[in-house]
Amino acid sequence: MSVTDLRTTTAVRVGRVEEIPLGEGRAFVAGGVQIAVFRLRDGSLHATQAACPHAGGPLADGQTDVDVLVCPLHQYAYRWSDGASTAGAFAIGVYPVREEDGTLVVEV
Repeated sequence: MSVTDLRTTTAVRVGRVEEIPLGEGRAFVAGGVQIAVFRLRDGSLHATQAACPHAGGPLADGQTDVDVLVCPLHQYAYRWSDGASTAGAFAIGVYPVREEDGTLVVEV
C-alpha cells in the first residue's frame, strides 16, 4: 500500500465551470491547496498543482492539449493522466475534478 492509498481526500467546491473559458486554465485555492483547473476544448476538466516544480511557473497560464499541459516559463510538458514530465523532470500533482450542477469540485 502506498502513501497515496492512505491519504484522505476532501471534495472542495472552487468555482463555476463558466469561469474557465474552453482551452484555458484558472488558479483556485481548494482546502488550503493552490491548484490550477483547466477546461480543455473538448470540455474535459483537469486539475493540477498551481506552480511548476521546475521554476514555480504559473501552470494555470500554460498551454494545453488532450494529453499534456505545458508550463508557460520553460515549456516543460506534463501528462494529464499521471502528472509525469515528458522530459524526465519532477512530476506535478494532479487532482480529481468534476462538475456538479455547473460547479467545479476538486478532491484535495
